[in-house]
Amino acid sequence: MRSHRLAALLSALLVFHVAAEETVAPLGTYTAVERRHWAFQKRATPDVPTFTDPADNDWVKNPVDAFVLARLKKAGLSPAPEADRRTLIRRATFTLIGLPPTPEEVDAFLNDTSANAWEKVVDRLLASPHYGERWGQHWLDVVRFAESDGFEYDTHRNGAWRFRDYAIQSFNEDKPYDKFLMEQLAGDEIAPKAEPMRVAAGLQRMGPLRKNAGNQEVASSRNEVLTEMTNVVGAAFMGVTLGCARCHDHKFDPIRQSDYYRIQAYFSATHEKDIPLAAPEEQAAWEAKAKAAQEEIKALRAQLRGKVGEERLELEKKLEAANDKLPTPLPALYSVENDFAKTSPIHLLNRGEYNQPKEKVGARPLGVLLPDGAPERTTLPENPRTKLAEWLVDPENPLTSRVIANRIWHWQFGRGLVATPNDFGKMGLRPSHPELLDYLANQVIAGGWRMKPMHKLLLTSSTWRQSFESPISAKAAAEDPENKLLWHWSRRRLEAEELRDSLLAVAGKLNPKAGGPSVIIPVDPELVNFLYKPSQWAITPDPTEHDRRSVYLMAKRNLRLPMMETFDAPDLQISCARRESSTHAPQALELTNGDLASRMATAFAARIQAEAKGDRNQMVERAWLLTTGRPPSAKERTLAAQYLNEGQPLREFALAVLNLNAFLYVD
Repeated sequence: MRSHRLAALLSALLVFHVAAEETVAPLGTYTAVERRHWAFQKRATPDVPTFTDPADNDWVKNPVDAFVLARLKKAGLSPAPEADRRTLIRRATFTLIGLPPTPEEVDAFLNDTSANAWEKVVDRLLASPHYGERWGQHWLDVVRFAESDGFEYDTHRNGAWRFRDYAIQSFNEDKPYDKFLMEQLAGDEIAPKAEPMRVAAGLQRMGPLRKNAGNQEVASSRNEVLTEMTNVVGAAFMGVTLGCARCHDHKFDPIRQSDYYRIQAYFSATHEKDIPLAAPEEQAAWEAKAKAAQEEIKALRAQLRGKVGEERLELEKKLEAANDKLPTPLPALYSVENDFAKTSPIHLLNRGEYNQPKEKVGARPLGVLLPDGAPERTTLPENPRTKLAEWLVDPENPLTSRVIANRIWHWQFGRGLVATPNDFGKMGLRPSHPELLDYLANQVIAGGWRMKPMHKLLLTSSTWRQSFESPISAKAAAEDPENKLLWHWSRRRLEAEELRDSLLAVAGKLNPKAGGPSVIIPVDPELVNFLYKPSQWAITPDPTEHDRRSVYLMAKRNLRLPMMETFDAPDLQISCARRESSTHAPQALELTNGDLASRMATAFAARIQAEAKGDRNQMVERAWLLTTGRPPSAKERTLAAQYLNEGQPLREFALAVLNLNAFLYVD
């Protein structure tokens, strides 16, 4: 590892400034065929399909249903009947807040005979503060949020948790998506004195960061930082694999290598910035404590220049020891700001190698969405990232509204209309319902880019309320086994965070505290010992904090929580567009022998015993209502009663209930 860093340093010193005579990259043109790809076309304004059959009109509750039914009828298929009320409220509660409904909430819905009973459920869930926790996690997946750098050192990021809280709050207040996007790309430019805006701009620093001992300003490190800033724009906001054009023209999509670096040019003046929150006297006291260590660090870094081999290794060890002497960092905003005096010249790079610069480029949006020969900026504007964000949220941009409309659909139905949410290119999947996608994208803009009205539109549709367990049509199963045409509801397993939070909730142990610094929970010492510094995993001393929602747990790149990893939580290295849902033996082991499952089984047993006042029949009833949202079936009731009447441990019964498919899956 250190030899690689040494080679990178020497290469940077020797060849970074080889391009004495700079030329400007040609603007390039795009063929009619390249421009015809559906994602780069202007959005259509499709007419909502109409029907003459009264039964069809009864099923169609809003335009979503009209588009879906028209596609089903074209394929000769029919939609499934509506799911029962217990199923619907459980499905909606998990979809919107990531938790199971309480038995009392289920009963209230069952007993509500008003015409708008379902709308009231949807409105209540959208108003819940838990909504932002669930949907904020979706966004954190997309922007690969983490609170450590990754790579060898995996240094913790002071104050990065504030970005998580910013995302949660933004969803809760239904912040318009165009504003949400602009704040994350350019919050520091738009309102540099506003703390939330500076926090939002921390998006630019969410990617993994390789730190080289003794020299963190080498050209290779800067190139990696700019690469991370650029790639997330393509993945998260544009829904294209922009990063594939870093080393050469995109092999499949009309994205030139020059396009990649022209987008990167918008970030050429962007540099990390930690903004202290401590009072001046606190900062002065910190500086006084840190002075000796800082002087030692400065001297060691000077000694590192030109050193190689064992001599360098020894100096690096001393440098690490000196860094350990620094006092605990003061509270700060983890953000960025422009430093035009340190603007990086942006060149096309031969095969993406930072030390092989070719033609110089300026800032410009994606060429395929511009007229041929559209000019690029030869100098950066005053607020370059604001200009990029304004282009992205321009209603004429065909990508941005489609991408977010598709993400909302994906997170509500489990599969997007475009099943590859980060890739609208040729290697991604085509939309299953292109007219519906454009209709929804147009609705996003017409509705002021707000997400909650889109949620309500989808959840009040007949499409979303279809049953999973209805009789399966042999024709539909044969012609559309993946349910792309939406002829029934697709069952899904709970995601890692939903599962952990649900275990805590039904056991009565969930701590609802929101926001603040992330929680570090106990894990196997063997995992901690693999860290570069085991001291990084300092367990939060208050044990009640360990039972908070999963979104508030420390997101550390080099230590993924075993349970979360077992149930397919993303690795935090790259943008996660969609969660996988695997099935394998370690999941069963985790739910029967894992520390959390064991602890929650004990708590769950105590809860149902207390609430049922020791009555075995009532304990069985309460266990099913809490975990599945329904009473046990006759067979389930008989088997459970038989087990308990034999004198078997209540805790083992509780553990078995927590392993029911009816608890682990959403129908």
